[in-house]
Amino acid sequence: MKRPIYMDIQATTPVDRRVLDAMLPYFTDRFGNASSKSHLYGIEADAAVRHAREQVAAAIGAKPHEIVFTSGSTEALNLAIRGAAVANRARGEHIVSCVTEHPAVLDTLADLATKGFSITLLPVDANGAVDPSAFERALTARTVLAVFMAANNEIGTTHPLAELARIAHARGVLFSTDATQGVGKLPFDVGRDGIDLAAFTAHKMYGPKGVGALYVRRTDPIVHLDRQQHGGGHEHGLRSGTLNVPGIVGLGAAVELAVAELATESARLTALRLRLCERITSRLTDVRVNGHPTQRLPGNLSLSFAGIDGEALMMDMPDVALSSGSACHSGSLEPSHVLTAIGLPADLAHGTLRFGLGRFTTEADVDAVSDMVVASVARLRDLSPLWELRKGR
Repeated sequence: MKRPIYMDIQATTPVDRRVLDAMLPYFTDRFGNASSKSHLYGIEADAAVRHAREQVAAAIGAKPHEIVFTSGSTEALNLAIRGAAVANRARGEHIVSCVTEHPAVLDTLADLATKGFSITLLPVDANGAVDPSAFERALTARTVLAVFMAANNEIGTTHPLAELARIAHARGVLFSTDATQGVGKLPFDVGRDGIDLAAFTAHKMYGPKGVGALYVRRTDPIVHLDRQQHGGGHEHGLRSGTLNVPGIVGLGAAVELAVAELATESARLTALRLRLCERITSRLTDVRVNGHPTQRLPGNLSLSFAGIDGEALMMDMPDVALSSGSACHSGSLEPSHVLTAIGLPADLAHGTLRFGLGRFTTEADVDAVSDMVVASVARLRDLSPLWELRKGR
């Protein structure tokens, strides 16, 4: 069976063969527990974890002891947000974030609100960008934490992390970022940008699912977190549990490759994204491009098609795999909270497709998908009485 062209990179990526090759020995021959260092098997596993920790730290401008391995971004974000909020509660209970954050952030903040924390969610403009001056005005004497994503998983817009972190630090506020869509796709350096906490995961950068990391600043200032799970005291006491050695090896290999190839891959994906966008928008009317025109992920393209239901459009194109919104909310009948936040009316939000271009996307893929989209939109519009009414408005 012919497999669909994959364009859902923001949801997940395939494991790069080079990453898989690095992982394979740690499933079989070198299968030891990294905490059992009284024999060769454990020593090998511990050495592999140490090497991966060095790879991850080097990729984001951190020190190895500042990396905490987790099961992925969701766990890392929970540890960062809950851990920082509880550890600093004596100083204040106010947290500032943004309406377009991922549910892993928004749901965690909502839960903290039930426990007495005060949450401010800043709006965004029509491009999905937050206003740094609005952030500065939102800070109070009781603010202890700010949380902003590096790049939006739905519309690709990036936030000015360095500027936001500088504003936060001027008021003594910790700055945390969901870097899930940033690390390996955008230039990202915790020292340069002034990041205190950063969460990311392997499966967004051609590594395995089920493994991620949290960067926790250990100098100037030292960031204290309240641990969220107890057990054997693994990962500096912040994340107990037997380490996923093959996954950690995969994360290290994946992030090292992604950073090494970032410049060339970013330029290639930007060109492919622009080609895809032009080939669709030049042949169809009433198509809106969502997200910031330049401050965005290289391989993300969000398009809203007037007079079209996104789910129907995807069903009409079985030869391409993509998303009508965030994969984390698949099956929901409600418009995407991100698209609503940038001001899209419900009909346009429901008519939105997210195209994710990645390492293995080719120009031929882009041309084939653009042709499919144009043909399907035209066909569905011809069948739609609502489209006829819209044309006659």
